[in-house]
Amino acid sequence: MEPPQQQAESRPDGISVPIRAEHDVVRARTLGKDMAKQLGFSEVVQTKVATAVSELARNIFQYAGTGEIRIRRIEGKRRGIEVVARDQGPGISDPALILSGAYRSKWGMGAGLRGTKRLVDEFELDTHPGLGTTVRIRKYAE
Repeated sequence: MEPPQQQAESRPDGISVPIRAEHDVVRARTLGKDMAKQLGFSEVVQTKVATAVSELARNIFQYAGTGEIRIRRIEGKRRGIEVVARDQGPGISDPALILSGAYRSKWGMGAGLRGTKRLVDEFELDTHPGLGTTVRIRKYAE
């Protein structure tokens, strides 16, 4: 039996989406694309944001089991969108290997984080084996 769906939570600092099941990945992707559209991003950039959010959420689900995606607007000189993916999973023992493209996961080609990095303007990875991973990405209006 599938667990009850948790709703995304609107917060003053954006939207929080708990990631606990496959459908949460789809919901996070949709909310990311919707926010990019509201910000006036082109279809191409909306798709980049949606893909990046999907990759981050899928990584949480596959590797950590549970976590959270937070999506917020960036206001000011550079309008954009920020996504923070956070989990308390096993962490990444060799981030440089993952981002190099040489790593192949048992679930895919290992292009999730590396591909996400190529899709966005800013990418930060903070991971500690046994403690979890946080990835912060930003995409700015073109």
